[in-house]
Amino acid sequence: MNEVQHLIRSLGIGATYRGYRYLLLAVKLCLEDEDYLLGISKLLYPQIAHICQASVSSVERDLRTVITVCWERGNRALLNEISLYPLLSKPTTGEFLDIIVNHLRQESSV
Repeated sequence: MNEVQHLIRSLGIGATYRGYRYLLLAVKLCLEDEDYLLGISKLLYPQIAHICQASVSSVERDLRTVITVCWERGNRALLNEISLYPLLSKPTTGEFLDIIVNHLRQESSV
């Protein structure tokens, strides 16, 4: 989990955001079960909301917020580097999670 935290912090997302905790949990869940990447709204958000005792809408909003922070004020160069394709606009939550999960899987298989 430390490498997940390191990557997220390297992207410019600090622990002061509520979405930081949700993002850590989202990445952990997606690494355990790839089906979460296929059902962001139907599976992932409700699971995070259940675990964190939050509403689904706040989980969705707070995840979008940390992605926006990364895109606008964070390390966009690193995000582009690990995405393996040029990002012309801010990624969706699903795209963002896919980029991070894929990168972490590649790193652990090296």
